[in-house]
Amino acid sequence: MAVLDQTRPSRSSGRSLLLPVIVSLSVLTGSVSAVNNGLARVPQMGWNSWNAFACNVYESLVLDHAKLIVETGLRDVGYEYLVLDDCWSGGRDEKGFLYPNDKKFPRGMKFLADDLHDKGMLFGMYSSAGAMTCARDEGSLDHETEDAQVWASWGVDYLKYDNCFNQGRFGTPLITFQRFEAMWKAINATGRPMLYSLCNWGEDSTHAWANGISNSWRMSGDIYDYFTRPDDLCSCENAQDPMCIAPGKHCSVLNIINKLAPYADRTKPGSWADLDMLEVGNGGMTDDEYVAHFSLWAALNSPLLMGNDLRTLTAPALSILNNPAVIAISQDPLAKSAIRIKRDVNVKKDEYGVGEAQIWSGKLFGGDQVVIFLNAADEDLEMKASLEEIFIRETGKAPQAQEDWEVHDLWANRMSDAVAQKIIDSPDQSATILSGIDWYNSTLIPYKEGIEKGDKRLLGKRIETLKARTMFVKTVKRHSAQMYRLRSSDRGAKKENLPSDDNHDEL
Repeated sequence: MAVLDQTRPSRSSGRSLLLPVIVSLSVLTGSVSAVNNGLARVPQMGWNSWNAFACNVYESLVLDHAKLIVETGLRDVGYEYLVLDDCWSGGRDEKGFLYPNDKKFPRGMKFLADDLHDKGMLFGMYSSAGAMTCARDEGSLDHETEDAQVWASWGVDYLKYDNCFNQGRFGTPLITFQRFEAMWKAINATGRPMLYSLCNWGEDSTHAWANGISNSWRMSGDIYDYFTRPDDLCSCENAQDPMCIAPGKHCSVLNIINKLAPYADRTKPGSWADLDMLEVGNGGMTDDEYVAHFSLWAALNSPLLMGNDLRTLTAPALSILNNPAVIAISQDPLAKSAIRIKRDVNVKKDEYGVGEAQIWSGKLFGGDQVVIFLNAADEDLEMKASLEEIFIRETGKAPQAQEDWEVHDLWANRMSDAVAQKIIDSPDQSATILSGIDWYNSTLIPYKEGIEKGDKRLLGKRIETLKARTMFVKTVKRHSAQMYRLRSSDRGAKKENLPSDDNHDEL
C-alpha cells in the first residue's frame, strides 16, 4: 500500500545523502543472514483484501472469501493464507492494545482466525511501521510489543507490515532496518510462528538488508492493473537510481519486473522479493497479459497473493490462478529466482511509448530449467536464445548446451473455460469435478514431493526436443509471455550424477 502523506529529507546534496547510505549498507550486509523461522521456505500463497476492496472490509466478506478459496479448489493448489489488509482497527484501549472495529467485525479477530483454521487455512493481518496505517488507523510504531502480543493472542499467522506515516524514520538503510527490525523481534518474542511480510516499497535499499528480518519484502511501490502503462505516481523506472524519490503506487507489471532485474538473485528460502499482489481477475489487462503477469511472479519467486473479488471470479481468471505446472515453478524446492538473460528495447512501442522484449531463465530442482519469453512490444515478435545464454553462469561456461533438452509448455494444459465455469457455478461439486479430471492437489501431494517424483501434472505438455548447441526460438504474441520447463533428454540415465540442489543460500 502506498504512502498517503510523508515528508522526505532534502536530496539537494547527493554527496551527503549517499555517504551514510554506503556506510549503513556495509554494516547491514556484513551482519544479516537469511531468515530461519521455519516459515516461507517457498513463496507464500494466498489472498489479500486490498486490491479489490481497500477499506470496504467486514466479517462476512472475509468468511465468504475463505469459503470460496476452499470451494473453488484454490486452497488445494496452495493458496493457504487469507490476509485482511488495512481498515480493520477500532483503535487502542486504555491499556494500549489494538481492538477491531466492532461494527465491521462484531465477533472479533479470534473468531475469524478460528474459522480459517477450521478450514485448513491461515489468517493474516495488517499494520504499519508508522504512527498511522496508510488509511489512517492506529499504526504500530513504538507499539510493537503490545501489538505483536495481541495478534498472537488472536491466532494470527501472518503480518503484512506497511511503511506509512513513519515519522521521518527513513533516509538510510540502517534507520529503516531498525524500524522494521523492532516488529520482527516483537513477533519472535511472542513464541507464535507468524510470517512477517515487510512492505516498505523498496525504500532505502530493502534488497540489501530485509532478508535478515522478514519472510518477504516489497521491492516496489504498489502495483496497479496495467501491463505497461507508466504513471507519475510510480516515478521510479530504474531501481539503481539513487535519486528515486517516489516508489509510490500505480506501478505496472513491466515497471516492477524491470526494477527487480538487477537483484533478482537476492531472494532466498524464507525471505522473498515481493512484487505485490496479483491483479489477475480485476479486469484491467487482457488474458494474455494476465498469463504473463502470473508467469513472471511465479518464476521470480514472488509471493502469490490473489487480489481479486472471488465472488465474481471468471473462468479465465480461475484457470490462470490454479495452473499447477506454473505454481510448481514458484514452489520448486531448489527455490531460486529466474534471472533476465536478454533484453531488447529496440522494438515497436505501444500507445504509452513503452515496448521491449525480455527472456528470463532460472534453475530448477533436479537440473531442470525454466525459460520465459516476454513480449512487451506492440507487435508479435520472433524471440530466441541459445542454450549457452539460457544456461550461462558465473564461470562463463554452460556445459548443459552440449545436451538435448525436452521442452514442456507450462500453459498447454491450462484448465478449459468450460471446466472452470462448472467449478464456479457448482462450488459444492468442485471436489468431484477436480477429482474427475485428476487435477493436482497439493494438500495430498506437496509440490516438493510431486516435483521430486516428476508428476506429469506439474511438468506441462512436452512439445519438442531442443537439440544440443541450437537456438530456442519462439514467435510470441504482443503483450504476452510463453513459459517452458526444459528437462534433459538424458535425465533418466544421469539422474544420480546431477549436481546437488541443497545449497539454497547461494546467491
